[in-house]
Amino acid sequence: MKNLIRSLFVFALLAACSREDTVLISYENPELELEVPFGFPEFNNSVYTNKPTKYGVALGEKLFQDTRLSADNSVSCASCHIQEHAFADRNAKGIGIEGRIGLRNTPPVQNMAFMKVFNWDGNIRVLENQPLVPIITHFEMDSSILEVIGKLEEDPEYIELFNKAFNGEGITADGIYNSIAQFEYTLISANSKYDKVIREAGETFTETEALGYQVFQDKCVSCHSTELFTDQSFRNIGFPLNSDHEEAGRSRVTGAVEDFMRFRVPSLRNIAHTEPYGSFGQFETLRAVLDYFDNGVLEADNLDPILKENNNRIPLSETEKDQLMAFMHTLSDSEFIGK
Repeated sequence: MKNLIRSLFVFALLAACSREDTVLISYENPELELEVPFGFPEFNNSVYTNKPTKYGVALGEKLFQDTRLSADNSVSCASCHIQEHAFADRNAKGIGIEGRIGLRNTPPVQNMAFMKVFNWDGNIRVLENQPLVPIITHFEMDSSILEVIGKLEEDPEYIELFNKAFNGEGITADGIYNSIAQFEYTLISANSKYDKVIREAGETFTETEALGYQVFQDKCVSCHSTELFTDQSFRNIGFPLNSDHEEAGRSRVTGAVEDFMRFRVPSLRNIAHTEPYGSFGQFETLRAVLDYFDNGVLEADNLDPILKENNNRIPLSETEKDQLMAFMHTLSDSEFIGK
């Protein structure tokens, strides 16, 4: 009888311990309030399904800066996406581990919360799918998500932060992707001189800037429309061709001949800080871009109709170029780029 009582006591004790071990810890992780700036389009759907949170954004920013995402611990997202260059860099083409040179120019990371597609050819439609690409690409980080997770699991600070960001789920691939996307959703640039003029917030254009704005409305706004300064379309605008045989523009994604050398129209926000310009850094300066349009672009069967209708060029006088450049400099957001 004593043995039976002892056994029942031990069983009850073990059951109680088991219940205590399975108690879930709830982490307080408030959502961050993101506001749509004046005149901007609505957020894309992913912002609502992966809402930025206090710890999710903190984790994403930490990962964005961490070189352990690369195979040899030498390259982070921030190595190529530098804040003072609107989260782009100064290289014609992206440079990864061991100095490997990629296919294209590094695009700036700004206003991702409003974009419909990502990258030069639009091969990414959901931002949460983007972080894996540089991690596994040979010319970028050349690692694997399992290798990255293995490194992060050795760091107690990461374990704690992942748990806080994703309610105790620990370090996961989805946690990496979602947190980096959350951080990037917060990178909103909407406080340039142009924005302050449009909002009537105490700024006014100089005469040259105002004339440049008019030139922009006459000759640029067809492609660089909305407050994002891009209509997010894909166009062949006759820029010099990339000699890399891997390049085919949008047709690398769609397989369609008519998409050959079409690229997504880039935003002009912070354009003064994202040189060189073009899908593989064909132009060192803004002036060189304007000169090229003025002199005439390359012929192509699928050249954008706007250029075809104007004899393959956008005619600009030297004065108009000066004015247009003055206006484009008003799109610089000193707070965003940290200057």
